[in-house]
Amino acid sequence: MAAPLPWWKTSVIYQIYPRSFYDANGDGLGDLPGLTAKLGYVADLGVDAVWLSPFYRSPMVDFGYDVADYTDVDPRFGTLADFDALVEAAQAQGLKLVVDFVPNHSSDRHPWFAESRRSQTNPKRDWYVWKDPAPDGGPPTNWLSIFGGPAWTFDEARGQYYLHSFLPEQPDLNWRHPAVVEAMFDVLRFWMDRGVDGFRIDVAHFIMKDPAFRDNPPNPTRRTLHKDMGDYDTLLPVHSGGHPDVHPMYRRIRRLVDEHDPDVERVTIGEIHVFDLDAWTAYYGADLDEFHLPFNFTLLRAPWTAAGIREQVDALETALPEGAWPTYVLGNHDEQRIATRLGGEAQARQAALLLLTLRGTPTLYYGDELGMREVAIPPAQQQDPWGRRVPGLGRDGCRTPMPWSNANAALGFSDADPSALWLPAGDGRPGVNVATQQDTPTSIFHLYKALLALRRTHPALHQGSYTPLHAPANVYAYDRAHGAETFRILLNFSEAFVDVPLEMPLDVVLSTQMDRLAGSVRGFVRLRAHEGLLLRHLA
Repeated sequence: MAAPLPWWKTSVIYQIYPRSFYDANGDGLGDLPGLTAKLGYVADLGVDAVWLSPFYRSPMVDFGYDVADYTDVDPRFGTLADFDALVEAAQAQGLKLVVDFVPNHSSDRHPWFAESRRSQTNPKRDWYVWKDPAPDGGPPTNWLSIFGGPAWTFDEARGQYYLHSFLPEQPDLNWRHPAVVEAMFDVLRFWMDRGVDGFRIDVAHFIMKDPAFRDNPPNPTRRTLHKDMGDYDTLLPVHSGGHPDVHPMYRRIRRLVDEHDPDVERVTIGEIHVFDLDAWTAYYGADLDEFHLPFNFTLLRAPWTAAGIREQVDALETALPEGAWPTYVLGNHDEQRIATRLGGEAQARQAALLLLTLRGTPTLYYGDELGMREVAIPPAQQQDPWGRRVPGLGRDGCRTPMPWSNANAALGFSDADPSALWLPAGDGRPGVNVATQQDTPTSIFHLYKALLALRRTHPALHQGSYTPLHAPANVYAYDRAHGAETFRILLNFSEAFVDVPLEMPLDVVLSTQMDRLAGSVRGFVRLRAHEGLLLRHLA
């Protein structure tokens, strides 16, 4: 009998942005006790693991991605005892817990940086990336911050520039310093000892820069990622991150995670914004000894068409090293909400069927199971530092509070007055909340729940093969098969009816519109506009 697959290969991971999930103490901000109180909902939805965005001590300039203490909980979210209670509750619900690890930078309020900037003779002087000014007194390179402006800030006390790939309040750690490496390894050990099941590693490819500090070349396409990045797009960031030395470091991190408790199976997930597939697959490691799951963001770049999506999926399947496990991303805390980005709820339902039937490990973002839309945040209420620095690039609209009910003006997220919420709740549509959708059998919530149950129950959907199929224009068709069972997925990306020929009888399992009766179809099946259909065949 074959050995069971690692848990992370058969799982669906659900990302929670803690300040927006549930407020247990009525201060307008989500917290760890609130998350613990709602774990029953998460487990009942049918996911297998929770990925928790940062909850560490922080000035919250970038809402936790500026860490001031890597081994403590920020009081806004609770205490270490609250975290331990969360771990215990997750285990009781059968959920794995993955936490964010932010290795590229700390907060400028971190004691390490306070020491490092004190003088050029301080014992921690090289814990961060410092450089002398250029001959003209300006920054040492032309590198740009993702959040706008130069990636270097001059520090009067040291008489040098420090590097910050993001905000000036987020100085980059020097991963070429052995003491930094060991200190950050201790952080991983600390959280593993507290029971976490893995790490999602933030901007993982950034931690190693060009040691020669060469200027980045001009970018002729003015596009570095899958979306507009403002002035950052004017240069190709080939020297400011992703140096080949990053790979030996992640092999070390992988060994640490694998060997810390040999009897505990943990996962490492890398946020790798690399779109060249050869460069991206390198993060699995030549011997699959780096990341278990490097996030793949290519579907965010693809046109929402049958041909566009199939092209990306087939290219990824072809590029994967033997034995590597794929993963796909359609939404997270940095991206516009799926229902807004793709055009509406019909497309969001299509996305659910696609994401939960492709081969590999999918991640869901809280609220996508409700079809949450991007919320327009007035300029005076914007919180995201990126949006405040570069108008139009803010991410507040995808981070708004989870709507639990229509019980109050805060939509059940909090007992606080709506004016006290960190961001406005809701997008103005009365049906977009958990309670209403739980009572509506055809809701997108019930579509997600049904898909998650099918995926968990049927090996063809969580470990089966992937075979793309010939189909009419505007239809993406593929089979997932394991043993005697085959599921066929049909996705109509057009505004019109499309008849899809069938070479054999198939049983209807599920429509994205949640209104088809079970039964056999022969000869052909008719798809409605933007409908997705899940069919089944037993040999």
